Amino acid sequence: MSGLVPFNKKRRSLMSRDFDDFGDFYNMVDDLFNFNWPSKNNIASFRVDVQEDENKYLVEAELPGVDKNEVNIEINEGNLNISVKREENINEEKKNYIHKERRYSSMSRSIYLSDAKSEGIKANLENGVLKITVPKESKPNNSVKIDIE
Repeated sequence: MSGLVPFNKKRRSLMSRDFDDFGDFYNMVDDLFNFNWPSKNNIASFRVDVQEDENKYLVEAELPGVDKNEVNIEINEGNLNISVKREENINEEKKNYIHKERRYSSMSRSIYLSDAKSEGIKANLENGVLKITVPKESKPNNSVKIDIE
């Protein structure tokens, strides 16, 4: 709502309507171009925590209000992809009032787990927290000590 009222951030006061001084005009233009446009940080996303154990990874994603039917989990060559697609339709009809609203949103996160096994992955969504247990592949130690001549 404050965007509708001319507000000068430099003076922290409402601007006067008479533009005799060009300083007020330039401050108003500065305020216009310093508006916080949606950036990469404002895009809807979800938090992900990854814990590593000797034989598994534990991935926790915060998904409050999300149903398990809206979540898709895939793993491909070590890339664990968690995506959420939501579609909401609201239809209200009262007396002379009709309200219709549609909203569609999607979010996804990818995490690279270098030695993740494709089999045996378990996922559980409870109280808005998605927990994914990814077993690790045991890779043989192929390192060889090389002597210097």
